[in-house]
Amino acid sequence: MTSPRYSTHFGLIGMAALWGASWPWGRVVAQAMPPLAAACLRFVLASAVLLLWMQRSGRLSSVARLQPRQWLGMVCAAAAGVLGYASFFLLALQLVPAGRAAIVITLNPAVTLLCAALLFREALNWTIGLGVAMAIAGALWAITSGASDQALASPLGTGELLLLGCVLCWVAYTLIGRVVLTRIDALTTVTVTAVLGAVMLLAASLVVEGPAAWAALVHAPLAVWACLAGLALGSTALAYAWYFQGVKDLGAGAAAGYMALVPVFGVLFSSLWLDEPVSFALVAGGLLAIAGMVVMHYGRQRALARAA
Repeated sequence: MTSPRYSTHFGLIGMAALWGASWPWGRVVAQAMPPLAAACLRFVLASAVLLLWMQRSGRLSSVARLQPRQWLGMVCAAAAGVLGYASFFLLALQLVPAGRAAIVITLNPAVTLLCAALLFREALNWTIGLGVAMAIAGALWAITSGASDQALASPLGTGELLLLGCVLCWVAYTLIGRVVLTRIDALTTVTVTAVLGAVMLLAASLVVEGPAAWAALVHAPLAVWACLAGLALGSTALAYAWYFQGVKDLGAGAAAGYMALVPVFGVLFSSLWLDEPVSFALVAGGLLAIAGMVVMHYGRQRALARAA
């Protein structure tokens, strides 16, 4: 393996680490800042970096060539993947420990695969089905601390429902991309949806939280601002850069496989930085969910190979 390939793999590990770190960083921000205002600032900072990246790569002019249907897709994607996801993300982290939240998000690929099969008739096989079942069971085990029988008999808490909102928004964002955004490169998609989402979050914050929420931001401690910068510049801009490079060098399937490491880093950093307890149910459920992601990835690769 050549050194560029090594750098690509290290970049993807860095991507997983930054996405895992977003959970404890988000927990710190959610406890100290109004959630919608903080989410807006995150995407304003990320948008500035992404726009500079597009300008330096010579792709900024491509935005002017987008068709009305593509703009409509961008608006829908921004509403689901930025406004919806970012809002649920910080609201949930006001109520749920970051480590547990990171495990629950392993439901993303499972729900996405099921919806894609139902809506677009994408191929399923028993391997994918097994992986989906493992991911759902692992996430359920982690979110209920092992008491899944009691959880089925009682309603989920507000924090858990907000996390499920994160899952649904991310699935919607992915499916919108599957339908509308196939002819737009990934960097343009992420940049435009980040800018549109920042505008939506600003409007939502002013309506729901009011201007006083923005005035209160100046009183947030420096450590909270550092976590917000980490979310914007690390977990959004830099992590996406490494992910796109991985897709370019290794292919989308191989790059997406590294997402199985995200909950590992999420639990690790939450324990180290926030002193969150790591229970047996959280570890066991997390390992089962991660194994399910790996099995799903393997099954999908087999299905694609057979189709080819």
